[in-house]
Amino acid sequence: MVQEDKLLDARGLNCPLPILRTKKALGEMNAGQVLKIVATDPGAVKDFEAFSKQTKNPLLDQAEAGGEFVFFIQKA
Repeated sequence: MVQEDKLLDARGLNCPLPILRTKKALGEMNAGQVLKIVATDPGAVKDFEAFSKQTKNPLLDQAEAGGEFVFFIQKA
């Protein structure tokens, strides 16, 4: 399990809000820190994969349980 430095609760938010809030949160973090995002939008899976590739912030892990999607992104 990845250890996060900050948690972003994006449950109940639909695209593009989880990505926008993630971008803002990462902007407040230092390189190497890890952001954990919890979302309920099924589209978030593809959104976060694309976001990670475009921004070069590594997607360290992702999981789904009980209708919630969890992502761990490291600030580059």
